Amino acid sequence: MNSNPKKRSALGKGLSALLENSETDITTKSGGSGLVNSVSMLPVKSIEANPFNPRTNFEKNALEELMESIQIHGIIQPLTVRKLGRDKYQLISGERRFRAAQMAGLTEVPAYIRVANDQTMLEMALVENIQREDLNAIEVALSYQRLIEECSLTQDQLSQKISKSRSSITNHIRLLKLPADIQAAVRDNAISMGHARALVSAGDEALQLSIFQQIVDNGLSVRDAEALIKDGYVEPKTASVGGQVKKTAKPQISDSQFVFKEHLGDKLSARVEIKKSTLGNGKIIVNFNSEVDLNRIIEILNR
Repeated sequence: MNSNPKKRSALGKGLSALLENSETDITTKSGGSGLVNSVSMLPVKSIEANPFNPRTNFEKNALEELMESIQIHGIIQPLTVRKLGRDKYQLISGERRFRAAQMAGLTEVPAYIRVANDQTMLEMALVENIQREDLNAIEVALSYQRLIEECSLTQDQLSQKISKSRSSITNHIRLLKLPADIQAAVRDNAISMGHARALVSAGDEALQLSIFQQIVDNGLSVRDAEALIKDGYVEPKTASVGGQVKKTAKPQISDSQFVFKEHLGDKLSARVEIKKSTLGNGKIIVNFNSEVDLNRIIEILNR
């Protein structure tokens, strides 16, 4: 009996199964031929972008930092491409690395070459991006929805494939029911996913937009927003002080700390909390859903 069972891949069953299947690998040895599991150097000009990539925004500063790293160390993690025809390839995953390589002036890049039909390629691209890229919550939600609708998956099947809890998948997909203005605010980090999740349960679109505006105008915390929704009251909470109306106090953390918390949460695709005492000390908490999710976060932090 095998006493060393294989560990579950952090990429999820779907992508790992595709990449480990020798029948989908047509990488050839330099100067030779044959099916081998190796990396080939491909001309940058022979590779085109992936039309199925769910990521639409690439932060300029992050790309420039990656470009500088590539100039010094080269591309550590090869791209994955599919062969379209003679000397023509299309990205399956690694578009951020590919763009940075172009900025760095590279003429060749290392790549795994695969054969995949469009649906398989879509699944591979979406799973790869969900697991490895710092997609914002709306991009993640769109990726989940596309996997379910275009790859004929249930939420339970998707949960197993990408090693995410079913509740996390459901919470993301529910964000797509919000008005476009609120979705754009989540995408642009103007409000957090926590705010958006609260707004989903607020009621009709007019009420959602009204509370959303108060969140933006008054810097309401997620807890403040949830309180407004629970009370069924859309005006900012106030208190009478000396005969004058005073707005509810701002969250305990400062604006810059709040921005940092939201940015870190988006980068790690995890819920981040900053808890402070009245003395100013406290802790930063990164929440995870599973052992696989924890390993994913550790991998991001170690980059």
